[in-house]
Amino acid sequence: MKYKCIIFDCDGVLVDSEPLGNQVLVDMANELGAHIDLDYAYQHFKGNALNNCVNHISDLIALELPSNFKSEYRRRSFENFQRHIKPVDGVLDVVKSLEIPFCVASSGPENKIQLNLELTGLWPYFKSHVFSCYSIQKWKPDPAVFLWAADTMGFRPSECVVIEDSLVGVSAAIEGGFDVFGFTGHDYRNELQEKATKTFDNFLNLTELLEY
Repeated sequence: MKYKCIIFDCDGVLVDSEPLGNQVLVDMANELGAHIDLDYAYQHFKGNALNNCVNHISDLIALELPSNFKSEYRRRSFENFQRHIKPVDGVLDVVKSLEIPFCVASSGPENKIQLNLELTGLWPYFKSHVFSCYSIQKWKPDPAVFLWAADTMGFRPSECVVIEDSLVGVSAAIEGGFDVFGFTGHDYRNELQEKATKTFDNFLNLTELLEY
């Protein structure tokens, strides 16, 4: 196998949280007069730090958001996750079969990563190897979280492959010197095709891709 370590993004790669989290953002933005839909959220919020999303919504409605907007978003989205979140199809089988080290590097806070991995049965496989942008206060497209993950796992970027589903994440991986496989299972705009090293739309195909 070409790679010695796999670095997974979390939202949209390991857990199917993007529709759930983005719908909460849409609902909260629309309560303030934004008039946006889920497609808009995927285009502008997917893969971005929450602070960037909040600033975008503030600019959109030309008003400062309530001081509790972020904490209320976390509360409502966590509630949504607890009710509806599922692992991405096929990912659990892939993770169980991997024979090389792997970890998760996410823009979300550690408590969100842990919650969603616990709810989907993935936590036992990742609990010792979780890297959050919040821990280093640097967010994608800055490659810092991927570089930190690789270094801690004991590998150079050239020895790792990153699995991402957002253009922001793919850009961060490339900037850090990593090969990156773009998961296109919900890439409605085909944004990843041109930038990612390879793309795949079903986790059943990932093991085969890793062999080449």
